[in-house]
Amino acid sequence: MKRWVIAALRLWPVFLLLAAGIALHAQQPAQASLPTVTVDFGKTPQGPGLSSTLQAMLVLTVLTLAPTILVTTTCFTRIAVVLQFLRQGMGTQQAPSNQVLISLSLVLTFFVMAPVGREINNTVLQPLNRNELTVDQAMTKAAAPLKVFMLKHTRKKDLSLFINIAKTPPPQTKADVPLEVLVPAFLISELKTAFEIGFLIFLPFLIVDMVVASVLLSMGMMMLPPVSISLPFKVLLFVLVDGWYLIVGSLVRGYTG
Repeated sequence: MKRWVIAALRLWPVFLLLAAGIALHAQQPAQASLPTVTVDFGKTPQGPGLSSTLQAMLVLTVLTLAPTILVTTTCFTRIAVVLQFLRQGMGTQQAPSNQVLISLSLVLTFFVMAPVGREINNTVLQPLNRNELTVDQAMTKAAAPLKVFMLKHTRKKDLSLFINIAKTPPPQTKADVPLEVLVPAFLISELKTAFEIGFLIFLPFLIVDMVVASVLLSMGMMMLPPVSISLPFKVLLFVLVDGWYLIVGSLVRGYTG
């Protein structure tokens, strides 16, 4: 009997805590409502607009993706690869340097893409600043000039390859071509064209190397590296034919012609 009394006394505080918890639970409402958060974007004639803070975030996001957009949707890839082939063909290791070649590629890219940029500015950016377009409409319209430019310089064979891999229905018009299919097709088309130009650039320099090597071999100067002798002749040949004028002119006319 004493054991039962001692056990009841020990469990009594537990019973009190349970009773207090049940009473507090009974006093609370059946469903507790969570606080709600509302974000106001403002109003425009076409619907809700973005606040200045969200517009700044959107601009920063675009700037973060700018290098990828520059490489994948413009003529930068072809120009940069051709200039690298030119430096390797001449045999100059660090002249021009990488910074100079990339800067020249950027300048030529901006020159070639200037009409596309002006069209995007007139049809997308200016109406967006006047709140005449929504963000979705602006993104759709901005992709249209880039599609026209990329389709003009994309081989049909490369485009068909990625359409078959993606298993998408053949597009009826140029506007129906999806960007996820067009971008890789445009890239491999640009790389193929750049390698073709690089091969043509290598040929005259290769002839100079062969002539110099043959002359040194006939003179018995086998211990003298032919590259060190042919380098001045290749630079002289490039200067005499005005190589920068020819290469840069052919690259730019390949897009604007």
